[in-house]
Parts: sequence; structure tokens; C-alpha cells
Amino acid sequence: MSGKTGHRKLLEQLEADGIQYMFGNPGSSEEGLLDEISRFPAIGYILGLQEAAIVGIADGYAQATQRPAVVQLHCSVGLGNAIGSLYHAKRRRSPLLVITGESGAAYDSMDAQMAADLVAMARPVTKYATRVIDSRSLLRLLRRCLKMAATPPFGPVFLSVPQDILDAPNDEPVLQTVVPSTRVVPEPSAIAAVAALLRGAQNPLILMGDGVAHSQAQAELVQLADVLGARVYGVMASELNMPWTHPLYCGLVGHMFGHSSQRLVADADVVVICGTYVFPEVFPLLTSPFRVDAKIIHIDLDPYEIAKNHPITTGLLSDPKLTLKALADAVADSATPAQREAAVGRARAIGEANQRTLAEARARDEAVRDAVPLHMSAFAAELARQLPQDTILFDESLTHFPELTRWLPPHATGSFFQTPGGTLGVGLPGAIGAKLAHPERIVVGLSGDGGSMYTFQALWTAAHYRIGAKFVVCNNRSYRLLKQNLLDYWPSLGLSPAQFPPSFPPPFDIADPDLDFVGLARALGVPGQRVAQPADIAPAIKTMLEHDGPYLIELILDGSVPRPTN
Repeated sequence: MSGKTGHRKLLEQLEADGIQYMFGNPGSSEEGLLDEISRFPAIGYILGLQEAAIVGIADGYAQATQRPAVVQLHCSVGLGNAIGSLYHAKRRRSPLLVITGESGAAYDSMDAQMAADLVAMARPVTKYATRVIDSRSLLRLLRRCLKMAATPPFGPVFLSVPQDILDAPNDEPVLQTVVPSTRVVPEPSAIAAVAALLRGAQNPLILMGDGVAHSQAQAELVQLADVLGARVYGVMASELNMPWTHPLYCGLVGHMFGHSSQRLVADADVVVICGTYVFPEVFPLLTSPFRVDAKIIHIDLDPYEIAKNHPITTGLLSDPKLTLKALADAVADSATPAQREAAVGRARAIGEANQRTLAEARARDEAVRDAVPLHMSAFAAELARQLPQDTILFDESLTHFPELTRWLPPHATGSFFQTPGGTLGVGLPGAIGAKLAHPERIVVGLSGDGGSMYTFQALWTAAHYRIGAKFVVCNNRSYRLLKQNLLDYWPSLGLSPAQFPPSFPPPFDIADPDLDFVGLARALGVPGQRVAQPADIAPAIKTMLEHDGPYLIELILDGSVPRPTN
């Protein structure tokens, strides 16, 4: 026997796998582990004051590094507080390893305080969940969890470790975790068959998601889009999978009502779905939104996602990077001159239409540049002027993001992260995690006023560890997204605009009393200022960027929601 306990061996395994941080909120069933970690200087412990917030910080770190981030939570109550953030991590495929302590396997029959079936709690929001029940398999299961988290498609995993397992002597060998390669490509005949479908397309469409970024396939996606002259939309796309400045990038599909996505895809004759499932909506269509005769090709490393909801023509269980490259080359090599000319013409028309749409939207922005309450476009335009090129944006501005990205269009790999919808409160903690991963770069996190309140405690962590992320809270004094969604919901009930109720439900407003985000930030150790006038924008951004440490701007924005007139 080595004379070492499971506490020490667990940390030795994490150290062997290059884990630099453990993100957590401690409790009595993890005291031994946290006592031991003080003797591991290579692994820093990042303390959070609330579990949803610390999981959000770890999630931002995992996104920015594309490596597993390790989270320590306290038994049933800590895991319960973190469930919403873990749901977000599962949906957007973040590589997290969540380790939760419990008092001991010996107490299973006692229904002890804080006892619960932790694996059953975690399973719906994780890729894999298990519990150590024998000290001789502690490191075996730890390595299995790390492997599962890091193997594409990424995802959060869960390991419950009873304290008596960690207290026991452990002589398991510490071995570096092996992550299998998933760089696989379909056989040539499958590539040729799909290429034949693609090169004959009259109105091709590409629907992409974060599997593209996780495969580092951005260039290959652009290559295929250019060869086809295809419109490209993001579906479950919270990272930069294609430069938003590319002429063929057309935006994001909706995340609320299925008819919104149907409008975008209904006329496509050939569709490539890559690195995502379709469609991530709250109220999806139960019938296929695609044309009956559309040829649909689905590329993913997760067999569950392929043809999960709607029929397809061909499914390719393969690596996006290699597969997109093979398809682009095959189409380019086999297309006729007429097909190539048609693709070039489509690309030109799509690019010109997108440019007109952008110019019209920017002209509307310019018309309200000096308006009060402020519009996000006025702030975003100045932010674009002052930010360095390698800035990382972590965006949860929700209803304000169209204005933000018109003036700050994401263009560089690893420079943009965005909530894919669902869980609120990911913007501020995500920025802290990204800054921890890239301390040399400016990182700006944006959140709505409502969403920020779910995880505002994260600012204390930034102040405590001197993590110099910058924060912007978009304060429109409302749950504005709910108001916009209600305008889509009322017509589904058969109501015309003239029949809409005269006002929105009172719970959709956050006022009386108004929230003081600068005061809240100051109480957590982060300085800041409120910006409510056009003349305040430029100096406030300058102060924020020059401040050595975390800093917050509370941006008072127009929260009006225009109603349709007919």
C-alpha cells in the first residue's frame, strides 16, 4: 500500500491530466479533499459563492480552452443549485467534470441529512453520471469521466465520491487519461453519393452548430458554403463556427417557435446539417419544416442527434472537419461549369442581399444614436471603436444582441461565445472563466438585467482572484424577451393585433424598486458606473478598459417592445 488516501490520489490524477483549476463551493463532505488540495500548488482552487455561478465560470473556462474544467460541489443541495447551469452545459456540449461529495457509502441505509440519489439527479443534465462505490475504482472512474467529457461530442459528466471512499487508503496507479481520436471520415463512396446530391442543388442551405467549432472546422465549413453558394444559418451555435462577416452567413434560426425556423428552411432543396440537432426550439413543429422533396444530409459525431426529430436522406457519423473538407473537394472536382457558375451567382446574390439588410439596419441605428433611453447600437458602435482586435466577447444580451453584433460582428475563432438559450445567467460568469483561460486578452461579458441576477455572485470571485473581466449589464428594467415572445404567442391563439391585450403581464417588468447594479457590484468588490446618456458612453468604455481589474458598466437601455399594427 502507498499510504496515500483517495483524497491525495484523486488530486494526483487531476495533476497528471494537466488540470490547473478546481472550481467549487465547499461543504462538510468535501473537507478532506479541500484540506489536501492546499498541498497541490499546481491546482488552484477557484471559490464561488453560489453553485450556479461557479459552474458558469467553469463553463466559460471550458469553452475558452476546449478542455475539461473540474467543478466541486457539495452533496445534494449543492448539486441541486447547479442543475440549471449543468443543463446549459449539456445543451451546448461543454466539457465539464463535476465531482460531488457525500457523507459516505456506509450511510446509504440511514437516510442521513442531505442524502439523495445524486446520480439520478445528475443524469438528465449530463453526458455520463456515476458513483464510486469501491475505493479500488476511484481513479478508474475519474479517468473514465475525464475521457467522456473530453471526447467529442463534448459534454458535462458527473462523479459522486463518498467521503469514506476518499478517506480509505488507495494504491491505484496514476495514469494519464487517454482520449480517443474521433477524426474519422466516411468511406469514399458515401462522400461521392452526397457530393452528387450537393452539386445539383438549386437552393442549398447549411445549418451548423457548435460541433463545427469543437472540430475546428470553421475553414472547411466556409469552403463548402463557397463551393455550393449556400446560405448558412447557426442552429445550436454559441461559438464562432463561421465568421459572421462572411457574405453567406445569414444569422441564427429562432429558439422559441418552430414556425420561425420553418420560414428560413422551407424553400431549400438540399440541406446540410452539421454539428447540431434540429431544431432547439421551446415550441418546435411536430411536422418536418423542410420541403417534402428536400435532400437532407446530417453530419455529426453523436448518433443520437442524427435524424433525431425529422427524416433525412443521409446521415454521416463522422468528424465535421474531415467530412466538410472531403465534400467541398468532391463537389469542386466534379461540378460542371454551369453548376459552378450557378453557385457563384447564388453566392453573389446572397451576399448582396445580406449587405443591403445590414446597411438598412445600421441606418436605423444611426437614427437613434443620440436617443434617450439609449439604444444598444450606440454603445456597440463605440465599443467596436475602442476594443482591441483580439477581444473575447461573452454575450448574453439577448434582445439587444442583434444591435451588438451589427457593430461588433464575430469574426475570429475563439473570440465569441454566446448563450444558446434556455438557462439564464451565463454571461457574467462565462466571461470570468474565459478571462481566467486567457488573462492576456480583454474579455467583455454582457448580460441582461434579469439574467444577471441569477449568478451575480460571480463578481465576487472575479474581485477575490483579481480576474480582470469587464462586465456590461443591459438594464431595460424588464424581461423584454418574454414580451417579444408574447407578441409571437398571441397570433397562435388566433388573435389579430387589434385583439392583443393592452399591456404585458406585470411580472414581465423589473422595477419598483429599480435594481442598482453598480451598487451590487461594489458590494461584491467590483467598481463600476451607470451609463444613461450618449455623452457618457465613450469615457465610460475608456475607463472600463483602462481599469486594472474587473469593472462593470450598467447600461440603461430602451426597453420598449413595438407592437404590430396589422
